Amino acid sequence: MRLPDSVLVAFLWRYVCHAVMIGLALLNEARPAPSLPDVMLDLVPRVDWIAQHNYHLWLVCYLPPALWLWRQDRAAFVHFLYVGGVLSLLRGLTVGLTGLGPVEGPDLNAGVDGATLWQAWLALVNPVEALMGDAPHVHLTKDLFFSGHTATTFLLWLYCRGRPVLGWITLVAHVFIVSVVFAARLHYTVDVIGAWAITYSLHGLAVRRWPPGPSRSKR
Repeated sequence: MRLPDSVLVAFLWRYVCHAVMIGLALLNEARPAPSLPDVMLDLVPRVDWIAQHNYHLWLVCYLPPALWLWRQDRAAFVHFLYVGGVLSLLRGLTVGLTGLGPVEGPDLNAGVDGATLWQAWLALVNPVEALMGDAPHVHLTKDLFFSGHTATTFLLWLYCRGRPVLGWITLVAHVFIVSVVFAARLHYTVDVIGAWAITYSLHGLAVRRWPPGPSRSKR
């Protein structure tokens, strides 16, 4: 089975999967959940400015290398988008299945009504509002297992490893984002470990079952 090789179709798939994941994560926000102790978070100090700008830091570490991959290998980039969409759907499912409470502070969104969740979803699926506004910090406090920051940058590295320069850039970017996750108190340690395990397994399965098309540069 060969997946459609259209970049536009792959982008659309990735966006729709992201929107579904956000919806599933928001449904979980209304459910009361307990917080967990975490030895790693006890050792790493919280850095306020990193917490405030974690999405911008992720974007800088994710978007330019991804576009560079598109430039180098269009087929690999399209495959990366498809697998990224599946990974996003898996994350939406596991967030609800695990039901972890906020890493820091009280469970403010427990019992929130449907109208509030709908407005939050509209804000979060709007890329400009999600990145420039405060919606993620306010509405997504329990989208924990597994870490999206970790999974997306790790998946990007899996597609870029072995490539001169780009492979090293994505590896360094991924390690930096993992440090951001801890310094910003975005996730528990188990969320990061789970992201590595699930992303690596999904990538390996996808490459074997639906291998990328012939490598060629973007036109």
